[in-house]
Amino acid sequence: MLGIRTFDPRSGGNMAYKALTHPLAAEQLASLADDLRNAGPIAIYDPHDMVETVMALLPAPVTVAGIYTHDSLKVGQMRAGMVLQPVVDLAQGGAGTVWALDFNHAVMQGRLSGLLPADGVLHTLEPVRLPRHMLSVAHDYLHRLNFATNLAFFRDTAALSTRLVTANYWARYGARAVRLWLCLFDQDGHVLQTWDYDVPGDGQAIIIDSAEIRSRFGLPEFTGQLFIHAQGIAGHDVVKYALETRGQGANASLSVTHDANAWPANRYANLPAPAAGEDVVLWVQNSHDLPVPSGSMTLNRMGQDAHVPIMPELAPYQTMAVHMRDILPGLSWPEQIEFRAGGHVVRSRYEITQHGRTRIAHLNVQRADLQPDPGIARLDPRFFGRGYLLPFPVPDPARYRTLLLPSPMAESLTSLPVRVDCFDAEGTAGPSRFMGCLPRDHAALLDVSALATGSGHGELLYDFRDGGQADGWLHALIRYEDRQTGHASETSFGSHIFNTVMTYKGEPQSYVGPPPGLSTRLFLTAAASEPFSFCRLIYPASATWRPHSDTSLYLHAADGTVMAHEKIAIPMSGSREIWPHRVFGLPVLARAGEGAYVIIRDTTCRLFGYHGRMAEGEGRFSVDHMFGF
Repeated sequence: MLGIRTFDPRSGGNMAYKALTHPLAAEQLASLADDLRNAGPIAIYDPHDMVETVMALLPAPVTVAGIYTHDSLKVGQMRAGMVLQPVVDLAQGGAGTVWALDFNHAVMQGRLSGLLPADGVLHTLEPVRLPRHMLSVAHDYLHRLNFATNLAFFRDTAALSTRLVTANYWARYGARAVRLWLCLFDQDGHVLQTWDYDVPGDGQAIIIDSAEIRSRFGLPEFTGQLFIHAQGIAGHDVVKYALETRGQGANASLSVTHDANAWPANRYANLPAPAAGEDVVLWVQNSHDLPVPSGSMTLNRMGQDAHVPIMPELAPYQTMAVHMRDILPGLSWPEQIEFRAGGHVVRSRYEITQHGRTRIAHLNVQRADLQPDPGIARLDPRFFGRGYLLPFPVPDPARYRTLLLPSPMAESLTSLPVRVDCFDAEGTAGPSRFMGCLPRDHAALLDVSALATGSGHGELLYDFRDGGQADGWLHALIRYEDRQTGHASETSFGSHIFNTVMTYKGEPQSYVGPPPGLSTRLFLTAAASEPFSFCRLIYPASATWRPHSDTSLYLHAADGTVMAHEKIAIPMSGSREIWPHRVFGLPVLARAGEGAYVIIRDTTCRLFGYHGRMAEGEGRFSVDHMFGF
């Protein structure tokens, strides 16, 4: 396991990790580490408690004589296998070289000038700093806005191409000169190209198309990853996007997935075992400028401790396809697979090939910090009604199968007591099914299309009639199958408390400001030709809330200009299918241009949506959960 601290839901992200793993910084860190190894034993001064992260990210170890702190309450604690010593004793440690883990050399020189050993040499992390023009907040190097970075699975071959789509949402927080620094790695981890993408307009569409990039730079075919660094930003340090995968020529593949989680984790879930006739590939993409040792990542059947190692070593930034039938030949759908990635990769993608088509979806981070919460079973129904809900679309059951597979999404969870409630589009409650108190290693699949009486949506929620645990992080994989064409798509997401004015441990969650979250801002692409964009917009309510939503649909042109505005009202516990080309008309979408999009806004309630693409004449489609700004 890579010994790094990345993201904690309570304390936020470790910006030192982001600062040190940026590809430009990682290159300089490797060079600095070479200099330090040649200097012999060194003393480390650790003013920001980042020594363990730094040591884990060095390509080869340095010899450390001692680690020092100025925090009197930390003296005597263990860091990186050594006892922290007071910095006033720095000169007595016997090391001639001191490495201060701070990005400002002048500040460290001034602080330590009277403490350095005679003829001592001071090194800092200043050589690892990014250039000033790449920083959004130049006076505070480790500010979260300086490291709004992410990775995307990116591919362009004769059979498949990818397109990353988002918008300049930072402008609404005051940003005026947004730009992206982009670095494309091939399958072996080599840099194919770096370039800048200027996004000066308020709400301007962002489109990064693999075919256009390949043509512009004269690149060969590639299957790798794209590193994205947003600069000149304000308000929001998360790089959000939709990633489209399309078949070329006669290839009928079509997928749209959510952005990758920008922070590596130790475990991931929501990886399905292959069904008959399927090839399930896990795309393992090394997120660091370090090799991943052979056998340090493993796969196992969810809930079982028989771990099968991934044996090939991965080079820095390398992309590797791991076929589930090769590594876990005894498993089949609906069994689930757990990926123990050891902090080496961000949220991976998996790709399923069936009937000559591929579909792509993402794994989800399995939380290490969560423990079962007995308080969830005791939530006051007057305040929270049915509590935590995971809403998901149920399209016309005569045409589509909707298959739901609950997934444990915390390392500590041993049971899942769940049921599914169905609602029609007008919010009328329909059939309900208690799935049981499922064990961690379950393979219980519910055909919701056989349960529902028509199109609408379902909600997965806790049901403690047979006991069981809850942690508030209830997830499921939902698979959609077209009965006529055989095309399929899938998505996965987690539960929240929706539309209650009382709060419980940060729920109903708000992405802007403190809870309760009682408003909506969602992003939907708007295509003027097939495959058309659509979304299923759901108004979930844990308890009784407003009878109808007050929802606005704003069509934005590619330059961010608002072209049109429509209003809709969704009944509580109901849903609506929204097709921008039908709402606004094809002529208007054509004038809006390539990259046009819709912002779905509601200040009266929290809506939840699933976006996708569909080529109606061909029957190919995709579905994944939406994101907002």
